[in-house]
Amino acid sequence: MKRRSTAPLARLRLQLTVWYVGVFTLVFALLGGGLFLTIRHQMSKHVDKSLGAAAAALEQAARIRETERASARGAVVDAVDELHIPERSLYLLDEDGQAIKRATVPVRIREAAQEAVQSQHGYRNLDAPDGRELRIYAERFTGTTGTTYIAAVVADRMELEDEYASLIKTFGAAALAALLLVAGGGYILVRKSTAPIERSMDQMRRFMADAAHELRTPITILRTRAEVALAQERQTARDAATFQAIEREAARVGGIVGDLLTLARADSGERPIAREPLYLDDVAAGAVDAVRALATSKGITLEVGAFEEAKIAGDGALVRQLVLIVLDNAIKFTPAGGHVRLNVSVEDGRAAVVVTDTGIGIPAEQLPHVFERFYRGDPARREADGTGLGLAIARWITDVHDARIGIESAPGSGTRVAVHFPVAHARRV
Repeated sequence: MKRRSTAPLARLRLQLTVWYVGVFTLVFALLGGGLFLTIRHQMSKHVDKSLGAAAAALEQAARIRETERASARGAVVDAVDELHIPERSLYLLDEDGQAIKRATVPVRIREAAQEAVQSQHGYRNLDAPDGRELRIYAERFTGTTGTTYIAAVVADRMELEDEYASLIKTFGAAALAALLLVAGGGYILVRKSTAPIERSMDQMRRFMADAAHELRTPITILRTRAEVALAQERQTARDAATFQAIEREAARVGGIVGDLLTLARADSGERPIAREPLYLDDVAAGAVDAVRALATSKGITLEVGAFEEAKIAGDGALVRQLVLIVLDNAIKFTPAGGHVRLNVSVEDGRAAVVVTDTGIGIPAEQLPHVFERFYRGDPARREADGTGLGLAIARWITDVHDARIGIESAPGSGTRVAVHFPVAHARRV
């Protein structure tokens, strides 16, 4: 049952993780694509710049040799021989594109050099016989003797492709590692973010199961009594007892449904919360009067201790319900002959209503659970009339009033419940 109920949440976590990784993959792809294009452009510019620098070095060397030697042609040839630029092929052509140095220049190089010189920027791409792509830069210049030459420099674009491929591999490995981390971290984040949902789903399942359990018993009693009464002949005394029993169970069902409605409206935020000035001591006095008859019928002494004026801001109906819940629990779990005491005081800027009793108490291990819905603890508490929703409603009322509720108890030593509200500073007139 548990596995089947959590299967949709597990699928949701997987889907969220897949979407998370997918979005990051898209981001990496767009970022990587833009980065690669930018780097490729910069690397191409770097190659072109190096080709231009090599051509300029060739031109400078040629002019120097023309100045130093009488034979211009021989001087220029020496200039080409003296230059050694790694991974660059240097060619010197005359004005008509004929080879000066090297002795033989491939036709495709000479044609590409002529086209490059005539172009706007002097660069051209050409294919080598072995399929490699080459990049050529050619520039026309005039020597010191007035002779016109063409300086051509050729680079293998495989140099650029190798660097680009190395970059892609490095980025791909880094991206893969990042995606693995994103996938793992994303799943952890998804689990953490869906944990409240899972807890809410578990609480909802328990709530529905407990509500069905609590309602099943009184409804079964109502149905059984009605069926028995219908099968019997009418007798005034017996019918009166039957109707009284039906009334009690109907009232119990009504109480459960009312509590469930209160909590449902609280969960959905549909219950409007008034923020009106009211006096906690007046509200507490009204609640004491309301339960005094119940305490007397059970043989319990209901006492009122300190009763200080305490002005707060809140919803009068809800605050009254809160005090009634606390008093009702105190009376319910206190045996005949016991005492229930209520105090209202103001201390450190907070108004407190404190209810103490001499009842059966609550074991320490059960105290953290007393505000859970339908929780009634040990058998002694489960046998008492109630549904285990009162303190859950009390916790909600304190939360919406920025108040605090605390319970101190021990088995056989009674229970102390204290509710602290923020004080609204004003005096009665």
